Amino acid sequence: MIGKAELITAIAPTNRGLLATESDKQAILSAIANLEDFNPTPRPLESSELLDGDWRLLYTTSKALLNLDRFPFYRLGQIYQCIRVKTNSVYNIAEISGFPYLEGIVCVAAKFEPLTFRRVKVKFERSILGFKRIINYTSPSDYIQQIENGKKFNAIDFSIQSKEQQGWLDITYIDKDLRISRGNEGSVFVLTKT
Repeated sequence: MIGKAELITAIAPTNRGLLATESDKQAILSAIANLEDFNPTPRPLESSELLDGDWRLLYTTSKALLNLDRFPFYRLGQIYQCIRVKTNSVYNIAEISGFPYLEGIVCVAAKFEPLTFRRVKVKFERSILGFKRIINYTSPSDYIQQIENGKKFNAIDFSIQSKEQQGWLDITYIDKDLRISRGNEGSVFVLTKT
């Protein structure tokens, strides 16, 4: 069996998938599948204490996320997925770096609804794009608290109404510090708890 340490070692040089070659991708997907076979939490949605919290992305095949690194003069920083089980909320936050004083964030807030013991339906509700300094971004937790308190930001901040902005996510592996998920568009996500 390939373990967590081997998976993390395999994904470490890929910069969350940005630098992954086809050979890397195949090896990583194989390691992920092997680890999923030994998921210690087969009913992850019944383990809210494991699921709840802030998760940092280690690896993904999501073109939507990886394409955030394609903006001229900007580079993709840390990416977080923050889950608040009490409110069935999920926040995807991507930090963007570039010119000094112009570092930004892209955030999408969503609600999730359990469909099975490991699948959730996700409905995107709000998108916020702005400069860190202008919106006083210091950390994902602090930022989410401001969102949940109803703050409107001096940024591009808008509601998402389209029914097309929905999807689902399967949690295929979770323990106290590692989570693997697979999305409806075929993307894989490997995250570590912060």
